[in-house]
Amino acid sequence: MTNELHLTRRFRRLTLAFGLMLAGASAHAQSAPAPAPQAGTSYGAPAPDAQDAAGEPAAAAPASRRAPRSRAEIRPYLEVVQVLSANLDGGETLTYTSVAAGVDGRIQTRRVTAQMSLRYERQIDWNGNVASQDQLSGAAMVHAEVAPGLLSLDAGAIATRTGGEGRTFGVTDRDAAVDVYSLYAGPTLSTHAGPLAINGAYRFGYVKVNDHRVGERLDEDFDSATAHSLTGSVGMAPGQLPFGWTIGGGYARENSGGRFGNRFEGAYVRGDVVLPVGPTIALTAGVGYEDIQASQRDVVRDAGGVPVLDPQGRLTPDPNAPRVLTYDMDGIMYDGGIIWRPNSRTELQARAGRRYGGTTYVGSFDHRLSEHAGINVAVYDHVQTFARSLTNDISSLPGNFNINRDPLTGGLGGCAFGRTGGGICLDRSLNRITGNTFRARGVSASLAGERGLWSYGIGAGYSRRRYFLPAGTAVAADSPAHDESYSVYGSVGRRLSRTSEVNADVYASWYDSDEPGTDAVTGQGATISYNRSFMLERLQMLAALGFYRSDDGVDSATSASASAGLRYTFW
Repeated sequence: MTNELHLTRRFRRLTLAFGLMLAGASAHAQSAPAPAPQAGTSYGAPAPDAQDAAGEPAAAAPASRRAPRSRAEIRPYLEVVQVLSANLDGGETLTYTSVAAGVDGRIQTRRVTAQMSLRYERQIDWNGNVASQDQLSGAAMVHAEVAPGLLSLDAGAIATRTGGEGRTFGVTDRDAAVDVYSLYAGPTLSTHAGPLAINGAYRFGYVKVNDHRVGERLDEDFDSATAHSLTGSVGMAPGQLPFGWTIGGGYARENSGGRFGNRFEGAYVRGDVVLPVGPTIALTAGVGYEDIQASQRDVVRDAGGVPVLDPQGRLTPDPNAPRVLTYDMDGIMYDGGIIWRPNSRTELQARAGRRYGGTTYVGSFDHRLSEHAGINVAVYDHVQTFARSLTNDISSLPGNFNINRDPLTGGLGGCAFGRTGGGICLDRSLNRITGNTFRARGVSASLAGERGLWSYGIGAGYSRRRYFLPAGTAVAADSPAHDESYSVYGSVGRRLSRTSEVNADVYASWYDSDEPGTDAVTGQGATISYNRSFMLERLQMLAALGFYRSDDGVDSATSASASAGLRYTFW
């Protein structure tokens, strides 16, 4: 009976997936006086915009990024920096040399837009006080119009570090960290059949982590993951009818390479309508059906059903035992709300409804303060996984982004801001790396832009996750059932002259979970850097100061760092 039920559920999901090759998101208004219908754009959560609150790629084609003329700026560089780091809690003072090679660049043609900021760094200690180490960090994205107006291709990648639970920001060279690598790629179809807008997209995602921390067991829970997502929609904007409509849906599957082989699979279908009730406001509502299932391997047990530990004291997965369900839900979802567009620079969307067995709220607010600045706010609620959450963040990198690097470590600062507005902070995905499925609810906001000689970016957010674990097992007893976090990150820069500039960054974060034997993790830090160019701007003098503090309730660390060096750019 159990096998028959499983086969029935799988057949239902595959049937949905086949029927949803048109799958998922929103049919945008063409030239209508009111918004087109909006539907959920990802499997993880229906959101009121072309991307869900976690940044899942929508089926609709992205806005045109074509340039009036071709342009390419590729700047490879070599860098040598001497770093001094002092432990202010009475520990030792470390000195080491950082040797780095990297490339910053942007390519823009009529059909292709690409941007990258990649860096490889080797840290060399001359006195044996700290182990030499390698670090690869950066982000890249590309958008290509394969068949303009019909088919495009998008891809992106990121490499960064985290210091562990709650330690996304301020990871110093003193920390034994986790390296995280992720990428996504896939085509997007956007076309019309008369008044019908037809959109579809496929995305492949991959995440890999390397844990360098001593005594940690991240590989038990997560090592790598591959994810597939298919979304699409068909709809009509208001005009021929007094309302607009969309029918869409999606299918997603993810396999985790951890010892317990976590697996996620789901599909949904839904219909949405938009009814204009004024020149700037419309009402929207939708209803659909979804089916989600997550599972993992059971553990080896003795004759009495007690879990058996290996010589290292770890639970041992049993590949021959039936898989254990961690989340199993299917049913009707529905929501309703408003879409408000008072002008071409401002849009507010808000929805409330029922999903995942309870009340759900999602929304977004986007406002262009000027041609060079913007503010974005998103309220999200979705069932998600770590790998899909991270790849969604990468796909949400703003166009023409600025990567905020720590000037003392070379690593990513935790946020990326657009030069004309928008931004994404990675802490909501990186605060805890896990193979478990979870429900994430929260809010994120960013303000970024440029004004004269100044550039700035501010990101803030709150997130709460509830993890789905196999009930009544040792795995559930040793894992957190929920966690929550707050964070704020700010960056400001000013060009002092044609050849010099100064930049400052500051962050603060708080993370807490109900994992047994753990306390809240807090972190604060600030850096300031000065750069000056010589020799036709090819040679740069670099100098920086930084302060970092972290506290997990058991151990605290406070350090100050200073660096000075040179960079030569080949361009």
